[in-house]
Amino acid sequence: MPTNNNIEEFAKKIDVNFKDVNLLRQVFVHRSYLNENIGFDLDHNERLEFLGDAVLELVVTQYLYLNFKNPEGELTNLRSALVKGAMLSMIANELEIEKYLYLSRGEAKSEGKSRQLILANALEALIGAIYLDQGYAVSQKFISKYLINHLQQIIDKKLFLDPKSHLQELAQEQTSTTPTYRVISEHGPDHAKSFTVGCFIKNDLIGEGSGSSKQAAESAAASSALEHWTEVKSQEKNLNHLD
Repeated sequence: MPTNNNIEEFAKKIDVNFKDVNLLRQVFVHRSYLNENIGFDLDHNERLEFLGDAVLELVVTQYLYLNFKNPEGELTNLRSALVKGAMLSMIANELEIEKYLYLSRGEAKSEGKSRQLILANALEALIGAIYLDQGYAVSQKFISKYLINHLQQIIDKKLFLDPKSHLQELAQEQTSTTPTYRVISEHGPDHAKSFTVGCFIKNDLIGEGSGSSKQAAESAAASSALEHWTEVKSQEKNLNHLD
């Protein structure tokens, strides 16, 4: 059971006056809950999530088209950065959606990426419910208030770039060096290999990542390097000083 059953309180928080409160309640019902609670009076939220995903993409696409003159590829990257799961789960956390979720006992203990996925899906379901109950304009207002307001931060921090491109841009700009990647280890049978890759600037290891392909591992290594970029830059300055 959710830790907070006061759905009206949540509706007030997001400033949406739902005509059908049960539609809002359905937003928070995870499929796993129904497996343990046969006969529960609501369906799970996956159909609402399907609808919300489409509404979200349309609203963001329309906003980017009307406000930016960038070519299609750059607009696509901006949109992807806005609607990716990590961003949606972050906003879901800000709205405290977790307190209202109906989860099975097992899912209630989930953490990490599994919990982030549940939260991101619930946010999409919420957008779908707002669209059904209130229409496009209110959905657009909600998405603008809680999602599109992060766009400037994404642009300023260049979060719309993939990790390898972002790291390469930073490294070339600040160290005049292009990062290189080397496989450190491989594990598993040929049909299910896992690669661990190191990201290097000059001969210094600055990030490490794993994945089911070399490309995925390189991306994870670049992400790791970006997370510690300030530390990397500090080390670089110290080395230059010693030289």
